[in-house]
Amino acid sequence: MRRILAIDGGGIKGVFPASFLATVEDALGDRVAKYFDLIAGTSTGGIIALALGFGLSAREILAFYESAGPTIFRGNRLIRFLRHFGWSKYNQGPLRRALTSVFGDLRLRDSNTRLVIPSLNLETGEVYVYKTPHHRRLERDGKERAVEVALATSAAPTYFPTHRSAAGTPLIDGGMWANNPTGMAVVEAIGVLEWPRDSLRVLNLSCTTTAVDVGWGRRYPLGFGYWGLKIVDVFMSAQASASVGTAQLLAGRESVVSVNPNVGKGRFAIDSIREIPSLRGLGDSEARKALPMLRPVFFQGHAEEFSPVR
Repeated sequence: MRRILAIDGGGIKGVFPASFLATVEDALGDRVAKYFDLIAGTSTGGIIALALGFGLSAREILAFYESAGPTIFRGNRLIRFLRHFGWSKYNQGPLRRALTSVFGDLRLRDSNTRLVIPSLNLETGEVYVYKTPHHRRLERDGKERAVEVALATSAAPTYFPTHRSAAGTPLIDGGMWANNPTGMAVVEAIGVLEWPRDSLRVLNLSCTTTAVDVGWGRRYPLGFGYWGLKIVDVFMSAQASASVGTAQLLAGRESVVSVNPNVGKGRFAIDSIREIPSLRGLGDSEARKALPMLRPVFFQGHAEEFSPVR
């Protein structure tokens, strides 16, 4: 059996999956990363995936969010003023410093687990996926610094500036096409790693969801002034549904478990640092409910040791 963990994007809402996994680890008395053969993560989920791959416990990751989150999303008056003229809401500096304090000079090849981290190339409009060297044709990404990978996958438009790779490639948040990376992870498992589809067990952790509400848009031919405020929610919901549906079609509906609590509209935002305690509590309560069902499928015996392809 091959077990896959896929973690959605969502900014500071990454506290939810971090807390969920921390509660699971407390119950297991062991690190969850040891149980998965492949971990995929987008944006904040990509940061969590990297941290798990490099051996951090989920409790340490949760502490990182609680301590660094308020600094990363604090901003300043000048940035808030310049946002009215098209600048991003937050400076990348605090995020880079926080990531460097955790990852230092670690490279993707240093991961103890196979990782898949999406971004988007603004120069070509093509998807840009960072991968550990888990296949013989994956030759270059292993040299990439974890900090740069994390900055690329989390460069959410309007929130953070576009990230430039060492080669000069302009990259933005992988959530532009794979905010829910479940389908992408299963495609990697079957199409690249050639794992038998009936051997896959997939756990998807969201950063909470809100039911799509387009209001009058269902009945009237409204234009940009109305849809401009709602279209992001619509395409994010559609992408998540398509991603999980793809995974279920390829691996089997019964082999894909998605933990995706529905919360009230506006309850949590990407940068809602005041809600960190609530997100932590929600992650803990959802894990306690889900663990009896998850344990026999995902947490019985460690995954095989991962050896990067040299």
